[in-house]
Amino acid sequence: MYSDKIYLTPQEILDKEFKIDARGYRPQEVDKYLDMVIRDYTEFINIIKKQENDLKDMREDNAKLKAEIRSLREQIATSDNQAASSTSQVDLLKRLSALEKVVFGHYE
Repeated sequence: MYSDKIYLTPQEILDKEFKIDARGYRPQEVDKYLDMVIRDYTEFINIIKKQENDLKDMREDNAKLKAEIRSLREQIATSDNQAASSTSQVDLLKRLSALEKVVFGHYE
């Protein structure tokens, strides 16, 4: 993801050779500084990889949760329809019972 925007790897920094001029920098100071840069660079790469993995995991979890939400909404819609139809069936049974009592008398 970020590798196309990063020009140097820690190994390339480590392997870099500088020309020494009569008025150039002290090689020990340059090496010490580059060692710090390499450590930071390596840590940045590790952080980026971890965040990319975390992002991938979160996207997978998000997809699973969205599927679960869809499933639960379908279950709610189905149960609502069943509840409505069962209520109407109960009403029908009560009406039939009342009609039977009227038609056939009050037998118990």
